[in-house]
Amino acid sequence: MGSIFNYHPIADGLATAGQPQPAHFPLLREAGFTTVINLAPHGAENALANEAELVAANGMQYVHIPVAFDNPTEADFEQFCQALSVYPQQPVFIHCAANMRVSAFVFRYRTQVLGEDVHKAKPDLDKLWKPFGVWADFIGPR
Repeated sequence: MGSIFNYHPIADGLATAGQPQPAHFPLLREAGFTTVINLAPHGAENALANEAELVAANGMQYVHIPVAFDNPTEADFEQFCQALSVYPQQPVFIHCAANMRVSAFVFRYRTQVLGEDVHKAKPDLDKLWKPFGVWADFIGPR
């Protein structure tokens, strides 16, 4: 899995990354993932036009929530929470173009939905980037 750009396991059955390549989808399935959530818009760098088909061909569920990098919304987060509701019963792989959108969404989910301590969740976010601007607001306290 290390060949997937910015691959970062969060917990058993939950991993995040940048955009996987076609050859990665069989590996994701072999690793036990049953759901792939993509937060990158169709026009994102390295986006795969046929990603839904690649995921389905490997026996996994595909959820696409295109999040504009300059405007993550509460509606996006609500859709994300709904899509992630299968976890931890089913292993979930979540990606975007570079694991920036995803790491922020997962941090917020862990701290605001699951109630995980910020100090426990923050190192996973900090390994990838330091959110600023709209992203700092997006992950901030509610």
